[in-house]
Amino acid sequence: MSILTLTDADGRRIPVWQLMVRYLLLLAVLALTVGPFLWQLSTSLKGPGEDIFSSPPKFFPGHPTLDNYTRVAETIPVWDYALNSVKVATANVVTNCVGSALAGYALARMRYRGRRAATLAFILAMLVPVEGIIIAQFTTMRELGLNNTLIGVLLPGSVAAMNVLLMRNAFLNLPHEVEEAAFVDGANVWQRFFWIALPSVRGTLAVVAIFAFMGAWDDFLWPLIVLSDPANFTLTIGLNYLHGTFANDERLVAAGTIIAVLPLIVLFACLQRFFFRGVGEGAVKG
Repeated sequence: MSILTLTDADGRRIPVWQLMVRYLLLLAVLALTVGPFLWQLSTSLKGPGEDIFSSPPKFFPGHPTLDNYTRVAETIPVWDYALNSVKVATANVVTNCVGSALAGYALARMRYRGRRAATLAFILAMLVPVEGIIIAQFTTMRELGLNNTLIGVLLPGSVAAMNVLLMRNAFLNLPHEVEEAAFVDGANVWQRFFWIALPSVRGTLAVVAIFAFMGAWDDFLWPLIVLSDPANFTLTIGLNYLHGTFANDERLVAAGTIIAVLPLIVLFACLQRFFFRGVGEGAVKG
């Protein structure tokens, strides 16, 4: 195929100049999204003798070192904070996947009075800003005796409205014929949910898992409000001490940032196959 006759997925010809513009835009977006992370990574690997504010900026460290990561662990109990974050984020993934799958299936596949009103309630819940209900959440946790506990951090976001709607839309895309055949064969609603519907929406379930983990791992405001004991601090709260006490040591802050971001990269790398599959996987094969 000639370079001048490049085609898209539909077989239509793409002019070379148009293709170049597309790639330039993609490179610009890549630089805006990945660039800050790469700069933080570079800063975290620079030693104390290197000027990180030089002009022009020097991207690659002259003498890469991991001492900054060691200093983070010496300054704050970063691994204890990370363990608390892992506990909250893992529990958040489980509760969101289970709760969203059950609620989404009920909204999409079951027939009962008030189903549309329930769907509307989840949509309206997405429109309420967190700042508008955070005082009510704090009061509720205090009345339940869950202040300064990891359960108190977990509970308000245990089932997110957006995740419920994602699962609902995924279940709506499944063909009704498969479930009707299972019903004729004597399968009850739980059997149809576990053995037919749920395996067909694994892509959306992976999306929910990633969103739930990211939301719990990156959350800063709510743990800051509900937690007071340093032993229960999550990683985002603990890393805040690096900004406050060592504001001039950007290398230390950069190393802490990379430590916080690394689990998200690992999670996405493990689930990207399901993430990009999305809700389009069919229930019928053969």
